[in-house]
Amino acid sequence: MLDSSRVFDRLRQHLGEQLRPLLVPDLPLRFGMTPIAESAALLGDQIEASFGADQAVDLCGFSMGGVIARTWIQLRGGHRRTRRFISVASPHHGTLTANPWPRRLMAGIADLKQGSALLRQLNGDLSSLNAIDCCSFYSGIDLVVIPGWRAVLPVGEQRMLPVWTHPQLLRDRLSIEPLAAELMRP
Repeated sequence: MLDSSRVFDRLRQHLGEQLRPLLVPDLPLRFGMTPIAESAALLGDQIEASFGADQAVDLCGFSMGGVIARTWIQLRGGHRRTRRFISVASPHHGTLTANPWPRRLMAGIADLKQGSALLRQLNGDLSSLNAIDCCSFYSGIDLVVIPGWRAVLPVGEQRMLPVWTHPQLLRDRLSIEPLAAELMRP
């Protein structure tokens, strides 16, 4: 929500040139005012502009970006070309920190409320995720996705990382190494 593509700098640095081509998009989230579905459409446009209409892709999404990627996969046809989806601290089951925000002011954050219409739609039909290799990384003591276990996909492998805070999930060596290993897995 408040991050740019720079949030992935340490992970990209750790990967070096091993993982190419690589798209790390900047989506205009406007501090959570942009609805998730609108951001998912923009993500799809950037993927198509970078890789064409048919090339298979692996996606890695952090925090709100993981829900945006999942929305593109499940609701905008991205499942047809997604091979793997790695989610990092993404509130797939909502987060208590989103609950106070009204939709009319912060539509993107409101989409992350527990029981939001978007999350009910995504969690109500998992068929498009079943053919995708999915993995969720999360922190048990995340101070953004509360409680931390709500940051896992309802399908695929789930791994708790030994870090204390949301930002550490993409900054700390204890997170970067397992994330990079998962991204490099054939």
